[in-house]
Amino acid sequence: MNASFSLNGPWELAFCPEDGAQPKTPEQLEASGLQFISATVPGNVECDLVAAGLEDDPYYGSNLYRFRKYEFYTWWYRRTFFLPGEAPPPKMELQFDGLDTFAAVWINGVKIGETANGLVEHVLAIPDGLLRAENTVYVHISSAVNRARAAPYPAAMRVSESIGEEMLRIRKAPHCFGWDIAPRLLSAGIWRDVTLRACAQTRLTEVYYGVRQASEERAMLEVRYRFVTDDPFLEGFHIRVNGSCGESSFAADSRALFVAGHITLQVEKPRLWWPRGYGDPDLYETVLELCRGDAVLDTYVCRVGLRTSEIERSYTGEDAGSFQIWVNQTRIMVRGTNWVPLDCLHSRDAARLDRAHSLLCDVGCNLVRCWGGNVYESSRFFDLCDERGILVWQDFSMACGIYDQGETFAREIADEARKVAIRLRNHPSLIVWAGDNEVDQFYSNVGYLLPHARLNRISRQVLPQVLAMHDPYRDYLESSPCLPPGVTDEYRVPEQHNWGPRDYFKSDFYRTTTAHFISEIGYHGCPPLASLRRYIPEGERCDFIGAPSMRTHCTEYADADQRGYHRNELMLNQVRAFFGVTPEHAEDLVLASQISQAEAKKYFIESTRLKKWRRTGVIWWNLLDGWPQISDAVVDYYFEKKLAYTYIKRVQEPVCLMLDEANDWKHRVVLANDTRGSEKVSYQIDKVGADGRREAVYTGSCVVSPGENRELPPISCIPGEKALYLLRWQCGGRRFKNHYLSGYPPFELACCKSWLQWIETA
Repeated sequence: MNASFSLNGPWELAFCPEDGAQPKTPEQLEASGLQFISATVPGNVECDLVAAGLEDDPYYGSNLYRFRKYEFYTWWYRRTFFLPGEAPPPKMELQFDGLDTFAAVWINGVKIGETANGLVEHVLAIPDGLLRAENTVYVHISSAVNRARAAPYPAAMRVSESIGEEMLRIRKAPHCFGWDIAPRLLSAGIWRDVTLRACAQTRLTEVYYGVRQASEERAMLEVRYRFVTDDPFLEGFHIRVNGSCGESSFAADSRALFVAGHITLQVEKPRLWWPRGYGDPDLYETVLELCRGDAVLDTYVCRVGLRTSEIERSYTGEDAGSFQIWVNQTRIMVRGTNWVPLDCLHSRDAARLDRAHSLLCDVGCNLVRCWGGNVYESSRFFDLCDERGILVWQDFSMACGIYDQGETFAREIADEARKVAIRLRNHPSLIVWAGDNEVDQFYSNVGYLLPHARLNRISRQVLPQVLAMHDPYRDYLESSPCLPPGVTDEYRVPEQHNWGPRDYFKSDFYRTTTAHFISEIGYHGCPPLASLRRYIPEGERCDFIGAPSMRTHCTEYADADQRGYHRNELMLNQVRAFFGVTPEHAEDLVLASQISQAEAKKYFIESTRLKKWRRTGVIWWNLLDGWPQISDAVVDYYFEKKLAYTYIKRVQEPVCLMLDEANDWKHRVVLANDTRGSEKVSYQIDKVGADGRREAVYTGSCVVSPGENRELPPISCIPGEKALYLLRWQCGGRRFKNHYLSGYPPFELACCKSWLQWIETA
């Protein structure tokens, strides 16, 4: 047979409530009389139930609540497969890239292993001689909730809002337990690829490329390898490595005296990997070979990016410290977005990934933050980030809770972190690990102010120790945001999540933020009516507050304690803050909410760029919904773009013309250049009044230096006077446009509709 054999595709699935009578072995299963339905791998059990006609789509209406009972079920997957060839190789292993969550695996009646983590891959060795031409594999998945019942829950352990505390004991994506952006849907299943693989007696087990230094003159590359072999004397082994990118290349051939070792390479005049907007994301096609004499025994193929990165940060000083991302000794002005679940049923992630990732580039992001309430994204996701120059900030999968500090959990997280680090560490796009999402902040918010409560062992000891061993050349943040000992206010640190009251987007909270770097900030917008019709029954579409389906997709969970705000009500209030009224007609309401959201997100990005380098980046929330809802996302679950998408795309251009808020009877005009090259720019600014009349303000041209914010002549104004400014500029043979709404709310929707025509045709 070939080196690997996929077990993706059709399987069978049986299930029943988990009680004392349920089968616990394949023999008991076959004798139980349980009926099997067709199943698909990769898959989630909910998808199989819907496909079999046993349940309706959990994403429609209030169907979600029908799936609560399945949290207490046990699940059996079964598949018979045939091995090609004469006889199977002596050493085989079965790899599950995603198995959710507590599972036992049998082949031909023999249990080969158990798993207890739905977030990472599991490799199970198959005993010699077990496989034959025809084989049957069983996967038994226990109820995760029931497994969590027996665990201890010390008094300090707790979670945010209505999330179930079992989240703290089950290693699956936190959002599954119910979030303000995701439903409570504790799925089960074989959600990523399954591969049967032959294992050579001599093979590579680890290869690591660490960039110690990188400049235009030279780069220093540290190559670390590990292999296994049954050779008794380790004679004649050597490692051969070579890489090429265009005309640049490197090569080495080093004797391997032991099964672990390293090679240090110097690359002269390297082609560096740069983030989007700052240069090309050059990648070296690299091959590392394990050889004995002239024979190549195993090969590891990888793309390597030569670059350095650093998170410069400080928590001292009167100005809330500092926070700055550097790549190749160059300051990066971050224009990024938060990446949340591609789909809340993660077996469907792969089908959505390419389309979703293309949006990152199209909308102008140079960084994506992989949020800690999610799964760890696929290697394909990181490959695309490498190719497209998208920096990645990766949270570990912990969020909004106070986790156990004991030895057992520490070991679980250490093993998880080791697997994740080894899988992802060779991607140049990955520049920083973060210990969690808002755990530091949560300690403070629940009043745990004693010194020991600020020393989270998981983020301060376990994770940094694992990363120091397995990924030593990459930065680490303890939490996002990080609150060091003695700090109890999340709005007095340099990196902040700027949520606050979520009131008018130019309120004091947003205008006076002390953040140097904003890693979460968002504003609501309604998806198009066509999208609402796909998941809200006809009779419920007009009642955004009380309709059961609207509440379900808020995402309020009916049986749980509700959080302190209703998301749809919040959206309506934000519309009212901008327009003074809430439109009665659905079409006008959708448009009004999208205008409000678009202006808010444009303001958040512009206010960050206008204060460069006092502010160094913004990661807005968020790009795409993982299920149908009204939310901060600028693209809904069905890939329909809201108005905010277009506005963000314009203000995230590397060279951008912007107006600042009125001050001292004038608007400051700034031309920002977030590139490493000088740009010759010609520009024009026009003004459209509330009466629809257009007049030229001024035109001009200039050269803006690398990384510069260039001040242009200010525009005189009457504070509060409502007007639309149209901004146009040309550089590099391309034309760009932006706009600015001057004045104080409330704005008239009819006037904004007319201005939309100017904005689109300017």
